[in-house]
Amino acid sequence: MEYNIHNKLFIFYERLDTFMSKVHVFDHPLIQHKLAIMRDKNTGCKEFRELLDEISMLMVYEVTRDLPVEEVEVETPIMTAKFNMLAGKPIGIIPILRAGLGMVDGIMQLIPNAKVGHVGLYRDPETLEPVEYYCKLPEDAEHRELFVLDPMLATGGSAAAAIGFLKKRGCNNIRLVNLIAAPEGIERVQKEHPDVDIYVAALDEKLNDHGYIIPGLGDAGDRLFGTK
Repeated sequence: MEYNIHNKLFIFYERLDTFMSKVHVFDHPLIQHKLAIMRDKNTGCKEFRELLDEISMLMVYEVTRDLPVEEVEVETPIMTAKFNMLAGKPIGIIPILRAGLGMVDGIMQLIPNAKVGHVGLYRDPETLEPVEYYCKLPEDAEHRELFVLDPMLATGGSAAAAIGFLKKRGCNNIRLVNLIAAPEGIERVQKEHPDVDIYVAALDEKLNDHGYIIPGLGDAGDRLFGTK
């Protein structure tokens, strides 16, 4: 069945009206074009990885739009003058294993001095709740602006849990960056962490009975690494 995102947007915003003030959906033509290619089931691993890298780099340009700046004095070849440079907290990048790894390089191209941590989660087969199996953060993570990365925000369970684990370690300046989100995932993260801004390249229709985003792009981790 053909899916038209424009005919469905009113459903998303009606359901998420309470939460949308903290949700940022990017509609840049380059992002949408590249994402459409990623959605194609015939797109191979190599191209999928490259596109995810490119979209991540395009997204971080907007994610960092409100970072604070300060005037500094710079001597150009012509004269000395004052110009704006970044101020405030340094950046930390926290991919959720494993698919979040595919977003790191694109962001690092624009923020090469960022430090990278990792959070690994699995779902308990009995309780169905996320369980942390790995967490390695920069020593000064609590003093950084953290970007939590995961291509797919489906049920929101993993993202909400990862943010919770970071907060327990004293981290409170957190932004969540996703490629595609479902309304259910947005709602859960915003209910559990109303202070966290969410940045997505696309807000899709819903989840199916197996927890996959519709229309989505399938399992991002499998498509990224060529596994099933």
